[in-house]
Amino acid sequence: MTLVLPLFPLNLVLFPTDTLNLNIFEPRYLQLVEDCLKNKTNFGIPAFIDTSIRELGAEVRITEISKRYDDGRLDIKTKVMSVFRLLSFKNPVSQEKLYAGGEIERIVFEDDASFSQKENFLAAVSALYRILQLDHDFSEKETLLSFHLGHKLGLSVLEEYELVGLKRESERLAFLMRHLERITPIVSEVERSKERIRLNGHFQNFNPLDFKNDFEKR
Repeated sequence: MTLVLPLFPLNLVLFPTDTLNLNIFEPRYLQLVEDCLKNKTNFGIPAFIDTSIRELGAEVRITEISKRYDDGRLDIKTKVMSVFRLLSFKNPVSQEKLYAGGEIERIVFEDDASFSQKENFLAAVSALYRILQLDHDFSEKETLLSFHLGHKLGLSVLEEYELVGLKRESERLAFLMRHLERITPIVSEVERSKERIRLNGHFQNFNPLDFKNDFEKR
């Protein structure tokens, strides 16, 4: 089944379990939001990565207008309803509108992962979080576990995009396990370095989930 949605490209990747808060200020997107509220329709957020609109994105529903500002800006809350493949893109969607639109096809994800695969994945996540001394409360009972944790494991935007392109949960968990096997030793070494710095009296604050610089040096 295909349908046409108003489109709001953003430099991020959304998963089926996500919620997203947005501050709307551009005239075209203020018009988009008002049209969605008036017509009780959803809009699409295709991933905009490396100066290009990618074919995968998320269909979101406006769940709340948090605030209307005197200058016209809006704070809104949204919830992901589905992930889609973008079939066409038109900007603007019509002569009467300021915003873009396009035809999309919703993607159905399979939750085919075994209990043992989920357990092994959560054990690897727990090991990472122990190294980082971060609290966590994850359960293998979660449906689409990969998407529940995908934003919490230090993936780049491109890696998140690759993850959302995998239809089967078993494939997504295998992808994340390879990521954890790669970054956990690096994080462990960073944490040991931080401890040595503490002992020397020169501790600096590090972002524990920002691995980009560490990878670039390797």
